[in-house]
Amino acid sequence: MNREISLKIILENPPAGVDFGIQKGSGNKYETILKQKSGTGELQFEFAITVKQGKDGSPDFSGAIVQGPPGSRFIYIDIGTYAGVADSLWGRRLKIPLRGITTDSITKLHNDPTLNLETKVPGSGKDGSPNCATVKPFSGWYVSAKNTRKN
Repeated sequence: MNREISLKIILENPPAGVDFGIQKGSGNKYETILKQKSGTGELQFEFAITVKQGKDGSPDFSGAIVQGPPGSRFIYIDIGTYAGVADSLWGRRLKIPLRGITTDSITKLHNDPTLNLETKVPGSGKDGSPNCATVKPFSGWYVSAKNTRKN
């Protein structure tokens, strides 16, 4: 059975003045959605993906935002030129793994639509530039309450 689940990625302390967004699609036929320019705080990206039971019984994820082969799925955060800013100093992607999401967590989300899965990742590398490649350290995903704040 396919289910839709809500995810939230919190990008902590990215360098200011850089565009970040979630990659939808792959290859040369992708677009950057939920694009935001960093300021002095964190950036938050909230979106939904589809999950089903994989051949081995573990969760398997799909949809236009999900990248990679079964067992190694991930989400890309596009940065700078990859986010569509031609004159940016940066052209990078940050890979957010979907590993560690359990069937129990998915069941909790299914039973309570006020919940989502959330992760926090560093927005800057050790040199202060935008973090890129596979996020390290990666603390994993946890169940949290959806943001109910009205803007």
